[in-house]
Amino acid sequence: METMEMTTVQIDVPAAMKPYIATSPELSLVQRALLLHPYIKNLTISHGRAAEILGISKWRLIELYAAEGIPYIDMPWSEVEEDVATYERLKAQEAVRA
Repeated sequence: METMEMTTVQIDVPAAMKPYIATSPELSLVQRALLLHPYIKNLTISHGRAAEILGISKWRLIELYAAEGIPYIDMPWSEVEEDVATYERLKAQEAVRA
């Protein structure tokens, strides 16, 4: 993996938060990924672009979010049911044509 260019950004956090700021590379990666997640959620960037920014594979990012309890596919159950119903309808139409 190539070395990515890094920069320093200063952010204000509550003093009580200081002990929880990452000191290990893996925790630092998780924290950086979590900083990007709102931009994925509001469709500003894709998972692929976030992974590119972090210098990891998209699959690694998806696994990282999953370990934090953040699903890759985030859709209401009603949409899942609608998609299944559409699939079943199309499958039945195809069976009639065959």
